[in-house]
Amino acid sequence: MIHFSVKIRLYPTKEQVVTLAQHFGCARWWWNYALNKCIETYKETGKGLTRSAMNSMLPKLKKEVETEWLRECYSQVLQSVSLNLSRAYLNFFAGRARYPRFKSKLRKQSIQYPQQVKQIGSNLKFPGKLGIVKAKIHRPLDGEIKTVTVSMTSSGKYYASVWLEKEGTVVVSNTKENIIGIDLGIKDFAITHDGNKTSKYGNLRHLAKHQKNLKRKQQKLARKQLGSNRRNKAKKLAARVYERISNVRQDFLHKLSRKIVNNNQVVVVENLNVKGMVRNHKLAKAISDCSWSKFINFLDYKLSQEGKLLVEIDRFFPSSKTCSNCHYKVDKLPLDIRDWTCPSCGTHHDRDENAAINIRAEGIRIMQTSLGTSDAAKGGNVRPKLGRVSRLGDSL
Repeated sequence: MIHFSVKIRLYPTKEQVVTLAQHFGCARWWWNYALNKCIETYKETGKGLTRSAMNSMLPKLKKEVETEWLRECYSQVLQSVSLNLSRAYLNFFAGRARYPRFKSKLRKQSIQYPQQVKQIGSNLKFPGKLGIVKAKIHRPLDGEIKTVTVSMTSSGKYYASVWLEKEGTVVVSNTKENIIGIDLGIKDFAITHDGNKTSKYGNLRHLAKHQKNLKRKQQKLARKQLGSNRRNKAKKLAARVYERISNVRQDFLHKLSRKIVNNNQVVVVENLNVKGMVRNHKLAKAISDCSWSKFINFLDYKLSQEGKLLVEIDRFFPSSKTCSNCHYKVDKLPLDIRDWTCPSCGTHHDRDENAAINIRAEGIRIMQTSLGTSDAAKGGNVRPKLGRVSRLGDSL
């Protein structure tokens, strides 16, 4: 079976907006209430609450006077909150995520419908009070609808992420002819080398282009009185600017990752420690604006859909300081030095182009030795706990 998701825009009516607000509030309250119960239970007994234990509390809460408004929410929406909270704990104990946090009504809101959502023409029909909601379905929902997540952004827009399932299997690509190495940077977003030529893709600096507009919106927001309607309107205007920046950035990342995946069978990248890199306050904003981690995630899922391979090399591999011609390694190479000459063979290197060549060569070496049992071939222990699970061994 093949699983994939499609995100579509929703246009609810005024009555449906009120219903969604009620559902968002109920789901958010139940998450915070259940999370607090889990924390208290753990302090008392040393054990948490299972999903069935959380769901068993719902009927009693719906009968109480103070929380009888939970009846207004579709029952499976609240049950999906329990499921998500139990999964959040599993991910935390497995080292894949942080400890679950309480939710705020000032941030993005979302609810899940685990079943019984149907497509009717160009609309989506939801169970319960919500009913039929107008939608902009920009691509066919080719498959069986499993889970639908309805969300509202900070700018007031509504979206539905439809999780689909259809029959079929992913055909694994057996050819490893086209191998590309990618060095990610700030001056140039990506420098690639495919064995024949080196290409550079410039950093569009999306945040810098909208900085003046964002500054004006934030200044207007700061002048508004707390709790006033004008402040809420100004807050939405500022959120729209952030949303526009995010949309432009994702459009660039999607197009570039699609271009790279279409032309190559294997993509080699560095396993970057972005969380540690943003601690440099001089480069934090520029690094965050690049969204390297999101770009690698886009590459990862696009490659997996087509049966291709993503190889992540050790983050401590000296790709910039090693000569790609004679493999001589210099002791120091500060960031302000963009090109250097090898003291051993005399080859002049562009820093980023040399790194892309070395990254590709290291990826090929890992692939050639991955059939063995060495830790170096499997990536060692350098992969962060919150990173992706390696698919190298299963793909070769």
